[in-house]
Amino acid sequence: MLLDLTAVKQVYIVTGFCDLRKGIDGLAGIVQQDYQMDVYDDAIFLFCGRRSDRFKLLYWDGDGWLLCYKRIENGRLQWPRKKDEVRQLTHQQIRWLLDGLSIDQKRAIKPGVNGRF
Repeated sequence: MLLDLTAVKQVYIVTGFCDLRKGIDGLAGIVQQDYQMDVYDDAIFLFCGRRSDRFKLLYWDGDGWLLCYKRIENGRLQWPRKKDEVRQLTHQQIRWLLDGLSIDQKRAIKPGVNGRF
């Protein structure tokens, strides 16, 4: 099964460090117990360990769990490490993250306000 990130309603990143030895039940437990979120929503949850060259993705697709693990060969993710929180990402921020860029781009063009010059 291939997962289309743009078709999923929400994508969340769990900032800080996570023990990537955890499986589906352990990661779902973090989402439910630590952040009081529903893991059965149409949402993807992203986790990263101490090494920034690998991450896990957890997703409930309606009839089962999808757990993906990716190790990047040449480079590192710019994973937010300052706080242990869950942040919702835009599709642009997901692209930045997976391209090795920070999800908080200082020089990105911000969306304008309609009707204002």
